[in-house]
Amino acid sequence: MKKLVLLATIVAATSLNANAFDVDTKYKQTCSICHSMGVAGAPKAFDEAAWAPRLATGMDALVASVNNGKNAMPPKGLCNDCTDDQYKALITHMATSK
Repeated sequence: MKKLVLLATIVAATSLNANAFDVDTKYKQTCSICHSMGVAGAPKAFDEAAWAPRLATGMDALVASVNNGKNAMPPKGLCNDCTDDQYKALITHMATSK
Protein backbone atom coordinates (compact mmCIF):
# COMPACT_ATOMS: atom_id res chain seq x y z
CA MET A 1 0.00 0.00 0.00
CA LYS A 2 2.85 2.39 0.83
CA LYS A 3 4.36 1.78 -2.61
CA LEU A 4 1.05 2.57 -4.27
CA VAL A 5 0.73 5.87 -2.36
CA LEU A 6 4.32 6.78 -3.23
CA LEU A 7 3.72 5.97 -6.89
CA ALA A 8 0.52 8.06 -6.95
CA THR A 9 2.40 10.98 -5.34
CA ILE A 10 5.17 10.80 -7.94
CA VAL A 11 2.68 10.65 -10.82
CA ALA A 12 0.74 13.62 -9.44
CA ALA A 13 3.89 15.70 -9.01
CA THR A 14 5.04 14.85 -12.52
CA SER A 15 1.65 15.80 -13.96
CA LEU A 16 1.74 19.16 -12.23
CA ASN A 17 5.15 19.94 -13.65
CA ALA A 18 4.09 18.85 -17.14
CA ASN A 19 1.14 21.25 -17.02
CA ALA A 20 3.13 24.20 -15.65
CA PHE A 21 2.30 27.53 -17.26
CA ASP A 22 5.16 28.88 -19.37
CA VAL A 23 4.37 32.58 -19.75
CA ASP A 24 6.89 33.21 -22.53
CA THR A 25 5.65 30.27 -24.62
CA LYS A 26 2.00 31.27 -24.12
CA TYR A 27 2.86 34.89 -25.03
CA LYS A 28 4.49 33.71 -28.26
CA GLN A 29 1.53 31.44 -29.10
CA THR A 30 -1.20 34.00 -28.43
CA CYS A 31 -0.48 37.60 -27.43
CA SER A 32 2.51 38.20 -29.69
CA ILE A 33 0.33 38.06 -32.79
CA CYS A 34 -0.86 41.61 -32.06
CA HIS A 35 1.28 42.87 -29.19
CA SER A 36 4.68 42.23 -30.80
CA MET A 37 4.05 45.03 -33.31
CA GLY A 38 1.25 46.99 -31.64
CA VAL A 39 -1.39 45.94 -34.18
CA ALA A 40 -4.69 47.91 -34.11
CA GLY A 41 -3.65 50.03 -31.17
CA ALA A 42 -2.54 47.16 -28.94
CA PRO A 43 0.20 48.25 -26.54
CA LYS A 44 3.50 46.93 -27.82
CA ALA A 45 4.97 44.16 -25.71
CA PHE A 46 8.00 45.01 -23.59
CA ASP A 47 7.39 48.76 -24.01
CA GLU A 48 6.98 49.99 -20.44
CA ALA A 49 5.86 53.46 -21.56
CA ALA A 50 3.04 51.98 -23.65
CA TRP A 51 1.85 49.87 -20.73
CA ALA A 52 2.21 52.48 -17.95
CA PRO A 53 -1.18 54.18 -18.43
CA ARG A 54 -2.89 50.81 -18.71
CA LEU A 55 -1.22 49.47 -15.58
CA ALA A 56 -2.35 52.64 -13.78
CA THR A 57 -5.96 51.46 -14.22
CA GLY A 58 -5.12 48.39 -12.12
CA MET A 59 -4.59 44.73 -12.89
CA ASP A 60 -8.25 43.85 -12.30
CA ALA A 61 -9.33 46.34 -14.97
CA LEU A 62 -6.78 44.92 -17.41
CA VAL A 63 -7.92 41.35 -16.78
CA ALA A 64 -11.53 42.47 -17.27
CA SER A 65 -10.52 44.01 -20.61
CA VAL A 66 -8.97 40.72 -21.67
CA ASN A 67 -12.00 38.69 -20.58
CA ASN A 68 -14.51 41.04 -22.22
CA GLY A 69 -12.45 42.13 -25.21
CA LYS A 70 -11.40 45.68 -25.96
CA ASN A 71 -11.25 47.54 -29.26
CA ALA A 72 -9.91 45.05 -31.82
CA MET A 73 -9.03 42.40 -29.19
CA PRO A 74 -11.71 39.72 -28.97
CA PRO A 75 -12.87 38.41 -25.58
CA LYS A 76 -10.13 36.28 -24.02
CA GLY A 77 -7.67 37.54 -26.63
CA LEU A 78 -6.43 34.40 -28.31
CA CYS A 79 -6.02 32.51 -25.04
CA ASN A 80 -9.39 30.90 -24.39
CA ASP A 81 -7.89 28.38 -21.96
CA CYS A 82 -6.10 30.95 -19.77
CA THR A 83 -7.13 31.67 -16.20
CA ASP A 84 -7.25 35.16 -14.70
CA ASP A 85 -3.95 34.45 -12.93
CA GLN A 86 -2.39 33.45 -16.24
CA TYR A 87 -3.70 36.65 -17.85
CA LYS A 88 -2.07 38.60 -15.01
CA ALA A 89 1.21 36.80 -15.69
CA LEU A 90 0.95 37.52 -19.42
CA ILE A 91 0.16 41.19 -18.83
CA THR A 92 3.09 41.52 -16.42
CA HIS A 93 5.33 39.77 -18.93
CA MET A 94 4.33 42.11 -21.76
CA ALA A 95 4.48 45.24 -19.59
CA THR A 96 8.08 44.62 -18.54
CA SER A 97 10.97 45.55 -20.78
CA LYS A 98 13.34 42.76 -21.75
